[in-house]
This record gives sequence, C-alpha cells and structure tokens, in this order.
Amino acid sequence: MSAEVGSDIAWVAASTALVMLMTPALAFFYGGLVRKKNLVSTLSQCLATFAVVSLVWLFWGFSLCFAPSVNSWGIIGNLSLIGMNNVTPTTINAIYAKTIPEFLYFAFQLKFAAITPALIIGAFAERIKFRSLLIFIVLWSTLIYSPVCHWVWGDGGWLHSLGVVDFAGGLVVHMTAGFTALAAALVIGKRKDLGVREFKPNNIPYVVLGAGLLWFGWFGFNAGSALAANNVAVLALVTTNLAAAAGAVSWMAVDWIRKGKPSTVGIAVGAVCGLAAVTPAAGYVGLSEAVIIGLCAGIFSNLIGNWRASRQRFDDTLDVFACHGISGLWGSLAVGLFASAAINPTDGVSGLFFGNPHQFLVQVLAVAVIAAFSFFGSFILLKVIDKVSPLRVSPEEEEKGLDQSQHGEEAYSEED
Repeated sequence: MSAEVGSDIAWVAASTALVMLMTPALAFFYGGLVRKKNLVSTLSQCLATFAVVSLVWLFWGFSLCFAPSVNSWGIIGNLSLIGMNNVTPTTINAIYAKTIPEFLYFAFQLKFAAITPALIIGAFAERIKFRSLLIFIVLWSTLIYSPVCHWVWGDGGWLHSLGVVDFAGGLVVHMTAGFTALAAALVIGKRKDLGVREFKPNNIPYVVLGAGLLWFGWFGFNAGSALAANNVAVLALVTTNLAAAAGAVSWMAVDWIRKGKPSTVGIAVGAVCGLAAVTPAAGYVGLSEAVIIGLCAGIFSNLIGNWRASRQRFDDTLDVFACHGISGLWGSLAVGLFASAAINPTDGVSGLFFGNPHQFLVQVLAVAVIAAFSFFGSFILLKVIDKVSPLRVSPEEEEKGLDQSQHGEEAYSEED
C-alpha cells in the first residue's frame, strides 16, 4: 500500500528546485565560454529550452517516457498520460515513486528533460538560427530523448527489462546529449575563421559561477534521484561531491602537465565532467569508487577534448561530446564495474568487480545502442530540419554575432 511520506515529498521538492537551477547555471557556464557577441544568445537559448520543454513535457513528453509501453517491445510509452490526463494532486504512481505524488515525480523528471537538450547547445554555439533551434528542441525531445528515457527508466522499457541501470541519467541525459552534440557539430559545420583566429572565453568568472551552481544543483540531480529522504540519497550526495572534486583535480593535473599552467576554466570543466560521470553510478558505488570515476572522467574528457581541438575535423564549440558524451559513457560502464549491493542493498545492484559480469555486459549493450541511436537519429533529424528551416545563420550574421543578429540585444551596452 503506497502512502505519501512528508520527508520524501520535502526532499524531492527541494531537489526539483535544485535541478531547475542547473539550466540557468548552464547558461552562465556556456555564456562565459563563448565570445562576447554571443553571450546573450547563449543565455536566451538555455532559457527558451527550459520553457519549451516544460510545455512539451506536459502535453506528450512525460507520457511517452513514463506511461506503460505501447506494446511488449518496450520502445515507447503510450499516450494515456497526455496532458497529465486523470492525474490529480493526490495521485501516486507506485511503479516509480511510492511515497510522493505523481505531480512531483512529473516535475522532478521535467528538469532532466529540460537540461538535456540545453546541454547540446554548446555544440553549435555561436552559429545556429534561433528559430531552427526551437524546432530542433521540440522534435529532439520527442523523437530522441523520450524513447531513450522509456527504454532505460520507463515501465516495460526494453533496456530496463534487461537489467540496465542508470541512477540519475548518464545514459538518458549525458550520453544522448553528448552523441547528439557530435552529430550536430558535423551537420552544422565549423565556425567562421576557426583556426585562423583564437577564440577565447569572454567571461571566466561566469564560467566559474556557472560551474559552481551546476555542482550545487547536481546534489538535487543525483541525490534527489533516490526519490526519498533515505540512506541512498545521502550516499548519492557524497559520491557526487567526491567525483566532482576528483574530476576537477585530474583535469587540472593534465592541463598542468601538458600546458605548464593550471587552467581555471579547466578546473571548472573537469568538475562538470566528474559530475556527469558519477551521475549513472551515484547511488550504487562506494566513496573510493566515486573518486576513481571522477579522476578517470577528468583525464579521458581532457584528452578527447584536446585531440578534437588539435585535429579540428569538427567544431564542437564547447566540447559537449568530450565532456558529457565521454564522461556519461565512462560512468555508465563504471556502474557495471563498481556497483555493489553491499553499498546499496535497497536496489541490490552489483557489478563485475563484485561478482556480477552480467551487469557489465548489459551496460555495454546500453552504451552501444544509445550512442548509435542518439548520433544517427540526431544526424538524420538535423538534416531534415535544415531542409525546412536552415540551421545555420549567414556568414554576415555569424560575424556580427548572434546577440545582435538573432535577438537585437547586446550583453554590455556602451553609453556615450
């Protein structure tokens, strides 16, 4: 018999607010990394993404993700929850959360659905048409995010039925965003004068502010995913902090060795990589394992990002693929290695190093399928959108900056 528990409601409601903060935090993080003429547009893109996805989530997104599967294949949810049909403030869906109202579960999951396409913005920053971005957000949330979410987290989802686990979104959020970012960078092409001019962040304090707020909000992202005020939430909160710290330190160390100086931007980015990597594992692994996950994420993502920058074969403006795609992939595999039922007896998940090779194998399968689906599905989607509404601004608009060309605004007005 399911019944509301006040402490669980309070914790998940607070976590929902924390995760909401992450989208404006991402706006400052990305906004500080782009050039000054594109700062406002980056902020606007993140804010608009949150607003648009909020409506998509109500009218069909939540239902596609969390309603019962259309058929036994577990590919997508049906439309029984469209517009939150027949759900009241007192309704509890015991399949997903036994002690909180379904409205609260809806609100909590909305924040994940909103920040995921916002992450992708970093891949094509400084060169995408705002109108085309809005079309992409609606279609991507429907056609890419919703199926993957249902596969992994949905009642009857086929990966979920195989035993795949993803505590807070390494597969659903970071891998989908990261591999979509790779596709987007290839479809949209490189920025004008890339390799000819040096592109520097316009505001490093914004980058640090954004990273700090992301780190703060991530406690809701991961610990809130326990969906209760319990020991698993505490575990996830502590592992989240340790992995972020480890990612910041390892990225800083690699920069120091390779470039001779530790980069402030690198420390911030490394922390975000550690956070992304521990997301799928936060409630399943111990403290030492969380540190290993974060350390490796900072190293792997740094090396991939530097490789991308040195080759310049594609222009993932803010290295979304290296930071979120690679970290999310590593963290999703790490669950299959380091998960321990002794750490979290409630869920009872153990990985390869704790006697369960099957868990690692199904995690490998999930990583491969979601990487392929996110990349190729997004590549096709972007190509189709480009035919209807061109994705890229003109060279003149790009040179002028998206703040002026797309919004008629500027970050810092110059008064006479």
